[in-house]
Amino acid sequence: MSVHVLDGKQFAQMILQGANQLSNNAKTVDALNVFPVPDGDTGTNMNLSITSGAKEVKNNIQPHIGKVGSALAKGLLMGARGNSGVILSQLFRGFSKAIEQKETINSKEFAAAFEAGVATAYKAVMKPVEGTILTVAKDAAKIAVQVAETEDDIVVVMEATLKEARASLKRTPDLLPVLKEVGVVDSGGQGLVHVYEGFLAELKGEALPEATTMPSLTDLVNAEHHKNVHGHISTEDIVYGYCTEFMVRFENGKEQFVEEKFRIDLSAYGDSLLVIADDEVAKVHIHSEQPGSVLTYGQKYGSLISMKIENMREQHSNLLEEASSTKPAETEKKEKFGIITVAMGEGIADLFKSIGAKVVIEGGQTMNPSTEDIVKAIEQVNAENVIILPNNSNIIMAANQAADVVGENVAVIPSKTVPQGMAAILAFNPTVDLKANEQTMTASLQMVKTGQVTYAVRDTSIDGIEIQKDDYMGIAESKIVTTSKNKVEAAQQLLQTLLDDDSEILTIIYGEDVSEKEAEKLSEQVEEQYPDVEVEIHNGKQPLYSYIFSVE
Repeated sequence: MSVHVLDGKQFAQMILQGANQLSNNAKTVDALNVFPVPDGDTGTNMNLSITSGAKEVKNNIQPHIGKVGSALAKGLLMGARGNSGVILSQLFRGFSKAIEQKETINSKEFAAAFEAGVATAYKAVMKPVEGTILTVAKDAAKIAVQVAETEDDIVVVMEATLKEARASLKRTPDLLPVLKEVGVVDSGGQGLVHVYEGFLAELKGEALPEATTMPSLTDLVNAEHHKNVHGHISTEDIVYGYCTEFMVRFENGKEQFVEEKFRIDLSAYGDSLLVIADDEVAKVHIHSEQPGSVLTYGQKYGSLISMKIENMREQHSNLLEEASSTKPAETEKKEKFGIITVAMGEGIADLFKSIGAKVVIEGGQTMNPSTEDIVKAIEQVNAENVIILPNNSNIIMAANQAADVVGENVAVIPSKTVPQGMAAILAFNPTVDLKANEQTMTASLQMVKTGQVTYAVRDTSIDGIEIQKDDYMGIAESKIVTTSKNKVEAAQQLLQTLLDDDSEILTIIYGEDVSEKEAEKLSEQVEEQYPDVEVEIHNGKQPLYSYIFSVE
């Protein structure tokens, strides 16, 4: 079967088949974590993300392929969960953007759309890591473009794209040392391969293959390496007094936008520079003494929109005045600040609420909230300024995407663990503005060490440690440092790693498989061995993780 022109109806069926194939294999992908912890959820995240996109497509099937693509991008954006889901949404956001004005596309346009998706996804990740889903998408798109130069059959182009995606997936261990050590490949890339399998099956008019059997551990692995890290420069001395934010809408006839040059030029005007750009606009945040000059520079590229300049010296020298009114409001009054956090476990949720969280989204290791879940929480908190604490590295990208959807006055503190989230919320100061809180709360993440005790879901060897299924593992930050057949022994060994002469406070959060008596006994042992360390105990009631330790 040959396809020389692809329209919206057939593209919609490709999306539905791709989503179906990923769904059929989601559990397999879920089981493929580098660390043998019981929370490998890449397959679940990608499945839920593309299912949201497919649902939107199903409601908008029509001949115009650009409009079908726009529906896909919208659905993926709101349904994106976890790093893998967000990256998948960005891949098809760029793909859809490339075809949005077209009623049908040919093989070259089809291949070019894959390439556009890769460019968009790489921009979304602050520090792209090769050997991940990004690499698989990039390599496959490159081959697609090459084949389309001489081939007008879209089926042939898709065959070559899938073939290279599979080959690139096999090469991922050569690019990431941790994959090489364990002898496996990236599961985010594996998920993308399943989507492409569905695409090709639809183009060829073939039935999807049965769900694959569990591959050997030398073939698969989870992608937990996509980081979205934002650096924040200290402004305590306020060398640059004006917080300047604006957007530039690019215009023909103006200077061509080159992001690297744009950043370098603007950096001469101040500090705390952040530039987020796509094909249409650039959003800028900078602290400067010359906001007028900054705006003038931005005008070289197009029209200025959404401009805001704040005198930070004035803000820091005066406490924020809380508005007061003796008249009852007809509608619920917005609070100045609202903090949203993600937590799994009734006790942990209650703990966060007790120290200031307004909304706690249920989720974490085994169920990452979607972009839409976080957007709804932002609306629910009903505050002028919103602060989000993801408390999981796999939720940070979705939180950032939700912040972009909502717009201004939303800050994402990149907390990767529950202890980091607790440290950040305790650093919150309601008397300063959102930017100052973002800086202080982000800095507080470095003031706490995290330890976790959980069980292994399979046999493996990593970092020189032999691990057997059902062993208890002690994880310091993100590194497995000890294993034991005994839960308490694993906890004790982990604490030996975490505690030192500088440690002052240890917080023990015990899970649903630990009794209060057991936790108290562990606390007594710590106090006996480390008399200068203050120990606090909380019943987190969290699943999967017997203990979560916070060391300050």
